[in-house]
Amino acid sequence: MKNNIFNLENRVAIVTGGNGHLGSSISEGLAEAGADVIITGKNQEKIEQISNKINQNVSSNVTSKFLDIQNQDSITNCFQEIIEENGRIDILVNNASTLPTGKFNDLSNTEWDNGIDGTINGVFRCTKTIIPYLEKSNNASIINIGSIYGEVSPDPSIYENSGYNSPPQYGAGKAAILQFTRYCAIHLAKQSIRVNSISPGSFPKPEIIKNEKFINNLKNKIPLHRIGNPDEMKGVVIFLASDASSYITGENIHVDGGWTCW
Repeated sequence: MKNNIFNLENRVAIVTGGNGHLGSSISEGLAEAGADVIITGKNQEKIEQISNKINQNVSSNVTSKFLDIQNQDSITNCFQEIIEENGRIDILVNNASTLPTGKFNDLSNTEWDNGIDGTINGVFRCTKTIIPYLEKSNNASIINIGSIYGEVSPDPSIYENSGYNSPPQYGAGKAAILQFTRYCAIHLAKQSIRVNSISPGSFPKPEIIKNEKFINNLKNKIPLHRIGNPDEMKGVVIFLASDASSYITGENIHVDGGWTCW
């Protein structure tokens, strides 16, 4: 891979929420491209399981560390430990977010605040904390994971009484992430730190896939007429993390099967 512009060898990548549905595939993809990956999350057992599993299939070094994006001390300590152990940080994937529940009509102030804190506020904390480390990299890239629901509203006819409704604080937080991405791209350009975002579409978890009616509703909304496979996030993350996108910053890429083309 030495002559491959997608090569991530000798680069250190952090993935927040790296044990999640999309986070585990993102982590694996970066490792497959040659990066040393630190999978972070709040569930120590799960992040260790994922890192061990990926290590069995790749030559890169994949490790795990506890990280709570809603706690500044946790972020500061985690990033400092990574620097001490790896000597550098080149890539940050802001993937972690809370998964709020609740319907708009009976949404509490606490639920709203938690949804915002677990999306844009967490991305802000991690980004601000990591800037001094990324400034020392020659290949610095921040990749923020947004959502199509940061740009369009969930279609109520799809969700009906499935119980899988996406509440407003999630979309509002993801929308803020997209604007924050553009802001950071401009203000961090002088430090040669590229900042881009990805807006995934429908990537339902295995337990949700069992609901055939709901999945069919989703498919009927998607031009490609199928739901996404988490591994389909790998390519775009590798692209934005690598030299293949060296002149790209401030962009948002949809990975949604064409959903937002309607």
